[in-house]
Amino acid sequence: MVERGVGYFKQGYNCSQSVAMAFAEWYDVPLPLMTRMSASYGGGIGRMRETCGSALGMFMLAGLEIASVEANQEVKKRNYEAVQKLAADFKAHTGSICCKELLGLNKKRADGTIPDIVITATPEARTDEYYKKRPCVRMVETAIRIYMHFLEERAEK
Repeated sequence: MVERGVGYFKQGYNCSQSVAMAFAEWYDVPLPLMTRMSASYGGGIGRMRETCGSALGMFMLAGLEIASVEANQEVKKRNYEAVQKLAADFKAHTGSICCKELLGLNKKRADGTIPDIVITATPEARTDEYYKKRPCVRMVETAIRIYMHFLEERAEK
């Protein structure tokens, strides 16, 4: 699953897509549908650098694993508990679930101020330099490993 997800990322899919697409077959979701469903969450939700897209892909998968089509309070509670645990595990491994923090975009300057983050819709070209400066491949790997562990724990119960 990790190889599959990283492969998708290196093909140019965003972090959220890469995590979600790795599990498309597992959930019997057509790959093109999974690709489109997760497309808006890359770059910290539409490249706004908020919640990490890799984590969001993992949270989407938790909904496929736990949620139901019914408005059921107990199912909602189990889903939210799962998402909160996945988020805590992701944060424990990476230090944050926030894209701008993971990318180091919120580091203080020498004068103590934090620079404004320039939000654009244009993704960066995937070059060797891009991969060297971005931890995104590691975030995709981490999210997939955490989600696999989550599935293993569920299977043991």
